Amino acid sequence: MPKQHLNPPSLFSSIEHGFSQVVVTSGAKTVFISGQTAWDVNKKIVGRTLGEQTRQALRNVKAAVEAGGGNLRDIVALRIYIVHHAERNLESVGSALREVFTTDPPTSTWIGVSSLAVPDFLIEIEATAVLE
Repeated sequence: MPKQHLNPPSLFSSIEHGFSQVVVTSGAKTVFISGQTAWDVNKKIVGRTLGEQTRQALRNVKAAVEAGGGNLRDIVALRIYIVHHAERNLESVGSALREVFTTDPPTSTWIGVSSLAVPDFLIEIEATAVLE
């Protein structure tokens, strides 16, 4: 699938935060992934810190996109919901994103929320993938 990651010089450099400013793509199949949290397959929360929960949520995103026939490179957009988001969270979430999306990361929007579906959830990550 042709996919172009753009980080125009007229926008701030986003790669260091783990995302691209723009992804242009076309493909035959679009996969929409529900918000993934730190639950494992047995509905046990993995991690007490934001970084640990982010890594588990991203493992769940990976499993979901693979179930849809794709892989992490097919993800073009993330929507990240963070409980009581503040600037101090940038490195915890950004480092987890950089570990998973080592080249050509997807776009992302980070949204601060007061709570999620379960009180112990600190983050939820929704994704969109485009497959050939």
